[in-house]
Amino acid sequence: MNEEFIGALKEIVKEKGISEDLIFNTLDDALIAAYKKNYANYGTAAQNVRVSMNRETGEIHVYAQKVVVDEVYDEVTEISLEEAKDINPRYQIEDTVEIEVTPRNFGRVAAQLAKQVVIQRIKEAERNIIYNEFIEKEFDIITGTVIRKDKGNVFVDLGRIEAILGPNEQMSGEEYNFNEKLKLYIVEVKNTSKGAQVLVSRTHPGLVKRLFELEVPEIYEGIVEIKSIAREAGSRTKIAVYSNDESVDPMGACVGPKGARVQNIVNELKNEKIDIIKWSKLPEEYIANSLSPAKVLNAVVDEENKSARVVVDDSQLSLAIGKEGQNVRLAAKLTGWKIDIKSKSQVE
Repeated sequence: MNEEFIGALKEIVKEKGISEDLIFNTLDDALIAAYKKNYANYGTAAQNVRVSMNRETGEIHVYAQKVVVDEVYDEVTEISLEEAKDINPRYQIEDTVEIEVTPRNFGRVAAQLAKQVVIQRIKEAERNIIYNEFIEKEFDIITGTVIRKDKGNVFVDLGRIEAILGPNEQMSGEEYNFNEKLKLYIVEVKNTSKGAQVLVSRTHPGLVKRLFELEVPEIYEGIVEIKSIAREAGSRTKIAVYSNDESVDPMGACVGPKGARVQNIVNELKNEKIDIIKWSKLPEEYIANSLSPAKVLNAVVDEENKSARVVVDDSQLSLAIGKEGQNVRLAAKLTGWKIDIKSKSQVE
């Protein structure tokens, strides 16, 4: 062990963001184990030893620790009071005396061992640092760069780690080109034997929620609340919003000046349609709003079965139902109510 080694070790520790104490304490433990294995006399494997390593020079000293006793029964772990006082007159019974037992060639053994231990510990520490960093970002939004595709998965570079965008988390019709930057929602962070594994999504409703939080200051500040989101990724999303301040229009805040805020989100989601509707604590009003852009003439709710019968003008029926039933399907998902739509003429 020498100054060059210690200097290089400190540089690595600093670069990787790992605790210096962690590395040196691990080294101390490894050196104790190495001494016991290679140098302790037969039958003295349990001998108490302490290793002192200078963190600037790399100089190593090994000390055997012995307890001061009246009568010695085990010379490996005990020392008589008389012998202890020869070393230092202040020693008393039950004190611990340290006697240097550093072998002559221990530095060579230590250097070989240190390399192995440091590499292993740095890998472990790096894995833990990365895991802790990303577990804090779980259920949050992050920007990544597409680096490759393999067996239906898209691998995205997040800086310190690659994330996996699985087939079910990819938006239909969306291409993922090399070096393309994407905003992603972190759905899960796993701590595996190979390190942290980050699973991301482009289809999760949470992605839309986080995008609105980024674009709309009133949502970030808590003035406007997102009450519910229903999404068919790549096609259409409905989002119900509510204002805690009567002077703030929740829909207007989300749309933004000249529609700029919502347009930024639509662009990020590759032209996915977004319906922003006003949430209401009155179920019939909320359900009527949820069928936007269709205009509802009347809504009657059955609280017990959590179902609603909605009447629309004949000209609004196809709009209320939507292409392949998408509009009413998303409205039901958004509100949590079963919705039955009838035209005015059908009711009459």
